[in-house]
Amino acid sequence: MIKKNTKIPRQSILKKEEETFDYIDSFQSQICSKNLNIKISEILNLFLYNGPKWIGFLLSVRDKIAGLFGLKTSKKKTKNQKPKENISYKTGDQLGIFKIFDKSENEFILGEDDKHLNFKVSLLLEPGNKEINEAKISITTAVTFNNIFGKIYFFPVKPFHRLIVQKTLKRIVKNLENEMPENKKEYKIR
Repeated sequence: MIKKNTKIPRQSILKKEEETFDYIDSFQSQICSKNLNIKISEILNLFLYNGPKWIGFLLSVRDKIAGLFGLKTSKKKTKNQKPKENISYKTGDQLGIFKIFDKSENEFILGEDDKHLNFKVSLLLEPGNKEINEAKISITTAVTFNNIFGKIYFFPVKPFHRLIVQKTLKRIVKNLENEMPENKKEYKIR
């Protein structure tokens, strides 16, 4: 189940900036497993490279429109990037349309600054109830409007944004659950 909030989780690096944002949403989901050993880099990879295909279509439409107004597009940022395994993502790395602004052991802050608005996305992995091997995954988006065009731009984007984040979080949780040892089927060759 996914829960939505309009506040930044208190464990997030973004919490100290909360008052400076014009828009905030945060979607959370829980995951339980006997063998819960999730790394925040796994969540980042799933976020970046395992979204629904229709998101790519929406992003290409957004790029065409944004390009007309001189805004940053994913085409300018992405060059055949593929999931990275066993890599240490660093602050300042550019991953498609996202720049890594900050990171901790259990969180990545991604985003971009543009002339109309600045946005940050927190991918946060929080430990839950240890007795039942539970963890909480949050995707939080925080936006600052730099001018009236930022507000105008974000108005039609907001409903799609919410839908995309919810679907992405569901896919992340589903992928993580499918990768857990107790959910993998073992086949014996006879």
